[in-house]
Amino acid sequence: MKTHCMRLTRGQDLLVEIEKYVNEYDIKAGTVLSCVGCVSCAVIRDATGERIQTVNEDMELISLNGTVSKNRIHLHISLSKKDLSVIGGHLKTGTVINTTCELIILELEDMEFNDLYDEKTGYNELEIRKYIKDKFMKI
Repeated sequence: MKTHCMRLTRGQDLLVEIEKYVNEYDIKAGTVLSCVGCVSCAVIRDATGERIQTVNEDMELISLNGTVSKNRIHLHISLSKKDLSVIGGHLKTGTVINTTCELIILELEDMEFNDLYDEKTGYNELEIRKYIKDKFMKI
């Protein structure tokens, strides 16, 4: 396992920067260990998989969870609003850092994450492969 740490600053798009980072460092499988900071705008998809909402206000980023790789990214975000209510859902492009974001990604060096269409769900789902005897094998 390998740990990656980064700090994002005002105006950067959270998802775009994660995508750039995993591609630049050729991360085949990873997970977000920690993510704190604040955003000025959030773009979030709800559980229907269809409705996307944009929230234009300063919010504390209290959690970011999910899997990352150069082949796929699946992240859920939770944000605290000014009245301390919490919103969350599937992270979409357009979520903009306000002042800062401290992000730690754990790379799983013997794994590979890919997208695989699942007829039961109708979505591309996580395919997990493990490096065994000099090649990646589906597990």
